[in-house]
Amino acid sequence: MQWIFVICLIVTGLSCGANAAEKQVISALVLRVDTPKTKPISRLDLPPDDLGFAGGALATEDNQTTGRFMGQEFVTQNIASPPDEAVAALEMAIADGVQYIVVLADAPMVLKLADAAGNKALVLNALAPDDALRNDECRANLLHIAPSRAMLTDALAQFLIWKKWRNWFLVEGSHPEDKALADAYRRAARKFGAKIVEERVFEDTGGARRTDSGHVQVQKQVPVFTQRAPDYDVMIAADEADIFAVYLPFHTWEARPVAGSAGLRPVTWHPAQEAWGATQFQRRFEKLNGRYMRPEDYQVWLALRVLSEAATRTRSDRHDVLEKYLLGDDFEIAAFKGEKLTFRPWNGQLRQPILLVGARVLVSVSPQEGFLHQVSQLDTLGIDQPESGCRLEGR
Repeated sequence: MQWIFVICLIVTGLSCGANAAEKQVISALVLRVDTPKTKPISRLDLPPDDLGFAGGALATEDNQTTGRFMGQEFVTQNIASPPDEAVAALEMAIADGVQYIVVLADAPMVLKLADAAGNKALVLNALAPDDALRNDECRANLLHIAPSRAMLTDALAQFLIWKKWRNWFLVEGSHPEDKALADAYRRAARKFGAKIVEERVFEDTGGARRTDSGHVQVQKQVPVFTQRAPDYDVMIAADEADIFAVYLPFHTWEARPVAGSAGLRPVTWHPAQEAWGATQFQRRFEKLNGRYMRPEDYQVWLALRVLSEAATRTRSDRHDVLEKYLLGDDFEIAAFKGEKLTFRPWNGQLRQPILLVGARVLVSVSPQEGFLHQVSQLDTLGIDQPESGCRLEGR
């Protein structure tokens, strides 16, 4: 048996002694909180029933491959919960011994769940982009796999500056999340030297958005709405509520590109991503789930892979041990984006490149060349440590 032990040390840098000991079980819950929403404008954007869970299935399969060799077992539960039952679902899982909760929910629910978990579990935010979660509303037991709005808007802004498209026409929706996104674009414009030459609000008046006459109304309304603007290089749409942005391309009064919530979009993942070994990854997901991978699937996959990497390296199943390792200098993980991902220790945000995509192709990846940082080029995306409002001890 001694030669097996030596091989393990050489191959993994870790001892295989745990194989002879009792197997460690790392149990995680993927908790998707299904808040009622209006249907998307395009039927192509209708969310599948297994949204997020499909990414978790692939991650668990990946984790088990390593776990079997290292004497660890990775178990994942999936729960789709209405908002009023989410906290009870989390508390029941923790009572059953689950220490890791991957959450797909809006910001208020993420905070509610993190507070309910307390020091009993580590919560990983796989959906909510709100910058407040990484600043004044940060929590000691909360890590962020999903990028913040500031990261997404900075990623797009860098590309537009590289293209020398510095004059922006900003159109924001009338919902609170649209306002938050528009504010993030305003901040990105100030940060990188763009100029917002015009701002307008597209009011959501309700009504059917997918009727037979919908495209006819849009063809008449959108050009009128966008006319008489000062000269601009690109129109930026801030429409998280998915009310109007997809109608902007080809309907603007001036012949200008559209970016943001339509046209050129900043995302964590896209079915067209094939660089850095992603083709095989995409095919494995499609074979397992019978559909393309969406950003929510990727973020859940990444959350569970992060846990697996930490558990493997620390040889522990304790959430406090894993969190300390994740926020330390030794952690890094590959994620088919061209460079290793790490956590920002001051607010628990996962550093990562952002894909800039059109409808069918990958256009670019940010950070863009020439945007430098003293610690990591990835820290040119989002709110940096000197600006951070997170004041947790040790961060």
